[in-house]
Amino acid sequence: MNLIIDVGNTFTKIGVFDTSEIIYKEIVKLEGLIPQIEKVKKKYPLLKNAIISSVSDLPKSSIVHIKALFNTIVVDHLVEMPFTNLYKTPKTLGIDRLALVAAAVDQFPQKNVLVIDAGTCITYDFKNIKEEYLGGAIAPGIRLRYSSLNNFTAKLPLLTLKDPENTIGNSTEEAIHSGVINGILHEINGVIEEYCNIYSDLTVILTGGDAHFLSKRLKNGIFATSNFLLEGLNYILVFNNSR
Repeated sequence: MNLIIDVGNTFTKIGVFDTSEIIYKEIVKLEGLIPQIEKVKKKYPLLKNAIISSVSDLPKSSIVHIKALFNTIVVDHLVEMPFTNLYKTPKTLGIDRLALVAAAVDQFPQKNVLVIDAGTCITYDFKNIKEEYLGGAIAPGIRLRYSSLNNFTAKLPLLTLKDPENTIGNSTEEAIHSGVINGILHEINGVIEEYCNIYSDLTVILTGGDAHFLSKRLKNGIFATSNFLLEGLNYILVFNNSR
């Protein structure tokens, strides 16, 4: 059994895998990580291995505590990956993006795959049929776009996620909702179309915190999954422990 810890920009996800099947999942704030892991350890005494992915500031004391409980891999750019990384600046590549590509390799081997992770940022990551990671793109996510309109203008209000009533916003609030949501939908559809022009047999995965909201509004033919990053981390852990 494997313990998967994904420390994101906003929340931390904890998952327990029995081989390749996720049997437990919890989302906590960073300060609640260690108490929750203690509970998980008691609930699943057979847990032996763990992997940590962090794109935020995980305290060293927390890492030390986890390493004392499990055989632990902390993902960095020196950890072996199940694909060839052709990114020109691998040391600047987000750990979460590595995990998403690993999941694509595991679940869609020898296929051209575009993974779209809709969270704080929207990331686009592509691996080809040769299991080569070529790179992708990074764009602001939904909440970043709302907050940017508020922070960098004098009078625009800070709004929260809402489906626009019309394409043509007939008030300032509706215009913001239309601009943010429709802008993102057109962006994602446009990126997919560009990739499809190059790779006609493209598989598209949509994941991340806003995947459920966006998937119902995007074109068909997209696989939406909420656990793709955790599954990728589990595969990295299994891949390294089998070497």
